[in-house]
Amino acid sequence: MKLFLPGGAGLVGLNLIHLLITDHPKWEIIVVDKKKESIEIAKNLFLSSNIIFICEDLNNTKTTKWPLLIQDCDACVMLQAEIGNKNNKEFWINNVQSTESVLNELKKNNIKRLVHISSSVVNSVSKDLYTITKRKQEELVIREWNDPVILRPTLMFGWFDRKHLGWLAKFMQRFFIFPIPGSGKFIRQPLYVRDFCKVIISCLLDFKLVGKYEITGLEKISYISLMKLLRKTINAKALMIIIPIPIFGFLLQLWAFITFKPVFTKSQLKALTAGDEFQNIDWPTIFKVKNTKLKKAFE
Repeated sequence: MKLFLPGGAGLVGLNLIHLLITDHPKWEIIVVDKKKESIEIAKNLFLSSNIIFICEDLNNTKTTKWPLLIQDCDACVMLQAEIGNKNNKEFWINNVQSTESVLNELKKNNIKRLVHISSSVVNSVSKDLYTITKRKQEELVIREWNDPVILRPTLMFGWFDRKHLGWLAKFMQRFFIFPIPGSGKFIRQPLYVRDFCKVIISCLLDFKLVGKYEITGLEKISYISLMKLLRKTINAKALMIIIPIPIFGFLLQLWAFITFKPVFTKSQLKALTAGDEFQNIDWPTIFKVKNTKLKKAFE
């Protein structure tokens, strides 16, 4: 199989590649990502001759190589997404416009299989730009493609995590105090990225799998309990302190003002504390994947 991974140098892409070169070493993989740092990391991690890494903008189809290289691909796993950015335009460019561009090229090249990585936020009460543009992205896929697989994962963690729990773990190790917004009792449903990548591979192997699937972490846990588990797992000593949400939000705004690209923004704080709880389906049975227990996955 020859596989196209737009946005494939992020958390999910790197874990997916790792599984594929282990379980399907003969598969060819084309990774296109416009983030140079991420592409360099991917190149250093994976030296297989069956993988091509390209640092190009998916919105550019005129002066780039990627539209030519995907001509004989069998499937696409659409991974590109803008999660947090101070520039609001980037959400539309990277979540919506890039999707239009990729879908056009997939249709031109008669690529048969599309696995779209959506997000649980399409069912969220939040109204931030990430949520709005992910909904628009999914609508585009449904409108423009016959029988896609649409996977809606919750917050993921695992190897190569530099933005989510991985970033929080480093924070805990470097500082003596770890702030918790509000009571910290809002529910999280974290998803181990390795399990999610096995779900993706099942979709690539079984073309009968079509439709929308909620891929939710099966263990519900409060945010503060999740942070305590993380602290214990990495043997950090940081003291957790409760900070009222308005003050926490102000501090994030201040941080965003002095930081070029903050890891965590005020809009993400609103999403974190919105109180969303997402539907569980029996995805381990549907996709023939064994769920990894949260504590084991953290270890």
